[in-house]
Amino acid sequence: MPETEEKHGQTEAAPWVVRFIEGVAAGGHVLDVACGGGRNARLALARGLRVTAIDRDLSGVADLVDRAEVTLIEADLEAGSPFPLAGARFDGVVVTNYLWRPILADIVAAVADDGVLIYETFARGQERLGRPANPDFLLKPDELVDAARPRLTVVAFEHGLIEGEKPRRVQRIAACGPGHAWVEEAPVPLT
Repeated sequence: MPETEEKHGQTEAAPWVVRFIEGVAAGGHVLDVACGGGRNARLALARGLRVTAIDRDLSGVADLVDRAEVTLIEADLEAGSPFPLAGARFDGVVVTNYLWRPILADIVAAVADDGVLIYETFARGQERLGRPANPDFLLKPDELVDAARPRLTVVAFEHGLIEGEKPRRVQRIAACGPGHAWVEEAPVPLT
């Protein structure tokens, strides 16, 4: 079973998500896949976006249940059932610390033509640093790029080590649909 963000001590929105959430159109609709405690959903809400949050356990976002701009879907994405939002499109799709390869194509397909995918999770090499160590939950080199193309345009991609108190090896991508402004212009200045 993939690790949840709370088990990793993460309660603030992922910096990668903070960096690219501005790519979601004002008033847009964000899908937070495997939302856990809702740290990224809460960031989207704070930015005035609508949110659909999906997870097998919604206890971490129970306080959001009565908000009109929030849809909560309790579903085990690993149960072998079809992706519960097949055919739906979102202005933003956010995934952090989660990988279930059978739905990777569904996640990419959920990005609207003018939408953005913001994805960060563990990569091969993490097994030497700690959990997760199961290769089923660790991305192979360029796996997110391969999943996003040819439908989406990759505007940022990183694969490497995040140092700190708990070092972790990650792969992350920001990619957008063909109608998104970022196809023609850089989302943020390059450093």
